[in-house]
Parts: sequence; structure tokens; C-alpha cells
Amino acid sequence: MVILPAIDIKDGTCVRLFRGDYSTAEKVADNFLDTAKSFEAAGAEWIHMVDLDGAKAGRPVNTRIYTEVAEKTALKVELGGGIRNIGTISEYLDMGISRVILGSAALKDPELVKESIEKFGAEKIVVGIDAKNGFVATEGWLESSDVNYIDLANKMISFGVKYFIFTDISKDGTLSGVNAEQLRALKDGTSDCNIIASGGVRSIEDIKICKEMGLYGAICGKSLYSGNLDLAEAIKFSRE
Repeated sequence: MVILPAIDIKDGTCVRLFRGDYSTAEKVADNFLDTAKSFEAAGAEWIHMVDLDGAKAGRPVNTRIYTEVAEKTALKVELGGGIRNIGTISEYLDMGISRVILGSAALKDPELVKESIEKFGAEKIVVGIDAKNGFVATEGWLESSDVNYIDLANKMISFGVKYFIFTDISKDGTLSGVNAEQLRALKDGTSDCNIIASGGVRSIEDIKICKEMGLYGAICGKSLYSGNLDLAEAIKFSRE
């Protein structure tokens, strides 16, 4: 299983949100590059990064930050936030980003997902499914829908999508534990895909739950910054 430490950027600063609420943004680190390098030193191979400003604006905002991490570390960068067209995907991949996240676009512009998979391949695209009470939310979690998260996943699989990030928004930034029930339902309700758990990871116990479920990966943010989870320990366990 892959452990993906997370850096979310708002106003050029490393922050964490509570349940996706932008007004709760809390600075968690002084320097994004130093933080990324500390993750690399702990043994991470991937880093999960989100352009919160971009998610809200619907376009890339903090591009330099992500490309600098890609250039100045050996980490593979998984990036989301404000990616709404094929041109942005192409530019990010050309700049050294390893995998881009399509979130709102999966619901609002499914043809973009289909085209992206055809043009760049399934290894370069991950669909982010963010849910409130089992229904998909979009636009930086500011809008809700009546689409069930498993139904959306299966539609994306029909386009050739292989990677999904599932976030239970009610868990995100709360240190209350992953939503094992919804993650298991997603795994059981889909086939031939790689699921990354996001939201609520609190301790090594959550990593164990995800690994026992056979998930592809887990994103860790607040648990690392709060000291509840040791990244090196989590990575070591995930590889055993």
C-alpha cells in the first residue's frame, strides 16, 4: 500500500481545513519545500498536493509551488485543484507532475475524464470523489449533488479510470478515523480499480484498516502535522 503525505496550499501557505471549510484554514508548516523534503527523508515516494485556491477559482493558482516540489525532490507529485481542461492537464504533466486529480470535472464534464484517459493513460489520471453523506460534492466541496459516489465511480471505470481518491468530507481534517464503511462499500461496489483513502486518518490503526481492506493507498495530512502518526512508521508498515 502507498502512503501519500499531503500538502494543501491556500494563499501560498501550507494549511489544513476542517471538513473542507475554507474559513477553518490552519497553517501547519512554514515552508512547503522543506516539508516535502522531510516527507522524502521519511521514505515517502509520493506526495499528495492540493491547490485550494485553484479548486475554488476553477483554475490553477499556485502552480510554481507544485512544480518546484517536482523539480527539487524525488517525490512523485499527485496534484488536484482547479484542473478543468485538457490543456491544464497537459501543462502539469509536462512540468513534471506525475498524476493529476480530476474532481469536479468527473461530475460536471465526464467527457474530459474520458478524453484525458485516452490521451494520457490511466496511470496519469486519478478521479477524486468527495462525498457528503454518500453524495458527491464539487467545486472545492462548496456544491452538493444527488449523485451517489459509487455510481459515479462505476461510470468513471467505464471510461477506463483505474485510480480513485475517496474523501468523506465529514471526516476530513477531524482526526476521527477513516470511514471504513463507505470505503469498503466502494471497494465492493467497483472492480479493477485502485482506491486511495482520504479524510480522517488519525493513527497507524487507520493505516492498518486500509491495508487490511486491500486499498491501494492512504492520504495522511493532519495526522502527520499533529504528531498522531509517524510517517516513517506508516510507510514501513504499508510495505510489509
